[in-house]
Amino acid sequence: MIFFALAESSIQLVPDGTLLIHVALILVMVYVLNRTLFKPINKILDDREKRTRGQLGAAGDILQRVEEGLSKYERSLFEARAEGYKMLEQERAIAVRERQQRLEAERQEIANLVMVEKHIIQSQADEAMASIETNARLMAAEIGSAILRRKVVEQRLGERSEIRG
Repeated sequence: MIFFALAESSIQLVPDGTLLIHVALILVMVYVLNRTLFKPINKILDDREKRTRGQLGAAGDILQRVEEGLSKYERSLFEARAEGYKMLEQERAIAVRERQQRLEAERQEIANLVMVEKHIIQSQADEAMASIETNARLMAAEIGSAILRRKVVEQRLGERSEIRG
């Protein structure tokens, strides 16, 4: 009961003609605010957005050109390195070939020198054998003369020795 007693003294809203006036005032305020405040602010924000997108687009284009230039530089660097390695390999192959040719020439020269030296040694050995044979015959004749007390005639190998008296 107390609740009903308090409810009678409170303000009650009853729709009447003033409500339409309030709704009309709110609509006029929204229209005026849109024309004077919101549309210019929205226009400024749109312009800023377009400029930002434009600058981002320009920055993106610059970034894309830089990336293309970098990839072109890296590709040319790779090609230059490959060409350098190819040239190094060619120079190395030429050097190895020249070295092999020099080694072969030296080997041939050494083989020729060895052959010449073998011939010299063989001729010296033949001379030494002839000299030894001559000396051996002389010594044999002297020994034979000394033992027999006669002169012994020297003969060639394969022939019989003859003793003269």
